[in-house]
Amino acid sequence: MAGRAPPRFVPTLTEVVQKPSTPATPPVPLPPSADQIAQRVLQRVDLVLDRKLREAIATVVVEQTAALAPRLRERIDVAVREAVAHAVAEEMKARQRPGP
Repeated sequence: MAGRAPPRFVPTLTEVVQKPSTPATPPVPLPPSADQIAQRVLQRVDLVLDRKLREAIATVVVEQTAALAPRLRERIDVAVREAVAHAVAEEMKARQRPGP
């Protein structure tokens, strides 16, 4: 039997394959620790607080601007009137002086 060649279509083993000793199972994730949970909660609270504070500040700025507008108009009106009156008075003085 030693001198006999194997048939033409008989598969031959060319690579040694070893059977794994334990089946490959994905590792079970550990539950989050109290510190991890607290960190996640703080991050969410930070995001919500940031958004709420921006909204509150924007509302206050709009309200204050609306309240200031009438007072600013009054003061600007007074300042313009005073500037115009001063300029007219200076021009009147200049016209009253005898020219060279």
